[in-house]
Amino acid sequence: MIRQSQQQKLLQKFSPQQIQLMKLLQIPTVQLEERIKEELEENPALEMGSEENTDDFDNDFEDADATAESDSQEEELQPVDVEDFLNKGEDDSSDYSYSSDDYREERRETPVRREDSFHEHLAAQVGLLDATDEQKLIAEQVIGSIDEDGYLRRSPDALADDLAFSRGIEATTEAVQEVIQKIQESFDPPGIAARDLQECLLIQLQRLPDATDIRQMAILTISKYFSEFSKKHFERVQRGIKADDETFREVVQLIRRLNPKPGGNFTGSTRMQQYIVPDFFVYNNNGMLELTLNSRNAPELRLSDGYKEMLTAYDRSDKKNREQRDAVLFIKQKLDAARWFIDAIKQRQQTLLMTMHAILDLQKEFFLTGDEANLKPMILKDVAQITGQDISTVSRVASSKYVQTEFGIYKLKFFFSEGMQTDSGEEVSTREIKSILSDIINEEDKRHPLSDDQLTEKLQEKGYNIARRTVAKYREQLGIGVARLRREV
Repeated sequence: MIRQSQQQKLLQKFSPQQIQLMKLLQIPTVQLEERIKEELEENPALEMGSEENTDDFDNDFEDADATAESDSQEEELQPVDVEDFLNKGEDDSSDYSYSSDDYREERRETPVRREDSFHEHLAAQVGLLDATDEQKLIAEQVIGSIDEDGYLRRSPDALADDLAFSRGIEATTEAVQEVIQKIQESFDPPGIAARDLQECLLIQLQRLPDATDIRQMAILTISKYFSEFSKKHFERVQRGIKADDETFREVVQLIRRLNPKPGGNFTGSTRMQQYIVPDFFVYNNNGMLELTLNSRNAPELRLSDGYKEMLTAYDRSDKKNREQRDAVLFIKQKLDAARWFIDAIKQRQQTLLMTMHAILDLQKEFFLTGDEANLKPMILKDVAQITGQDISTVSRVASSKYVQTEFGIYKLKFFFSEGMQTDSGEEVSTREIKSILSDIINEEDKRHPLSDDQLTEKLQEKGYNIARRTVAKYREQLGIGVARLRREV
């Protein structure tokens, strides 16, 4: 049965300009450059360059807009720049044109160093392999299945099926396994084409040039006691291989020198290197902190002179028809979008500086000393109250933004942390507690590492009233394992 009903809902809708500003606030400096480039390509009414005085144009802009909407019946076309612009757009091969003679775009080609990728390095070794032509084709298929860490994640059966479908080669599982073994025994770097970490370490040990007793004990450790060794049950491993303390220490040192990811450290890896571009710069000028915004966040944008002239010419024209009116409405739409974008960029700059100034005032001691112990408890609400902004706005500013100081580059989220009171009633940052916890673990006896209960007692002795489960949580956030995994021989 179909029924009609009325519902009253409270919804919050954002204008396109607000949505654009929120997106611009969230992106970092590098992505902002790409976003500006996209806008320049999409909107020919937007240009690079300093903004000139546009007060007179604003009045003409409104008058021309009103005139364009009212005029609709004229048929005779006046020789204005609008038609010339439309014709020029068909012939001009550039994305957009610049009307300022002072702007010069200089194109420079950046030299790029040519390096072989990890898989290209492996493929180059196929020709040196002592094998038949069919085995070399199998080797190429195997190399293509090796991941960037150097591991072979596909089974010989699956590789045999891949060869049948992609290359038309009917290879048995045994033939594929034979080629895999040849790659493991001769290809560089040692340890590639292994199915798991245990096999990877064994391959590297077996390819060591010196057949010493230490190497044999290390092979025995990995082959028979790998689980116990990975969990650091060293007493069981030492009893199993029947080694004294000094010999076992050498065995452990040898295993730790092996590479668990033989392909990961390859200099020609296809992985992209990530570079951090700071959004802010903080300088200590004799005890006075100075904040500047990265110049890439403050590009010089302006409205196109050509578009403004076309709009002005239309406004001054005596005779107007529908075609001219439609063209002017298009121009106005582009100029509106360009103005909104310029205003959004300016508002982004003001919001970034306002937020960073608030963080600078709250964490002044840290920016002067660089000591994490001087970090004060600070949450998004604290910054929002100072700046008068919404918490979501502060969160967008803090997301993916970096500040460069004399002590290094920090992510803005680094300065936000909860607070906790000491026995003396002083409120300290949880980051300070993590720093002290990390120092305690670094100074512990690695042969007898401290348990979470012992770490809790150490912190309580320093005046930090903290529970054991909280210590365990902070330890995990620091990426530090439990006491058993921190143990060394």
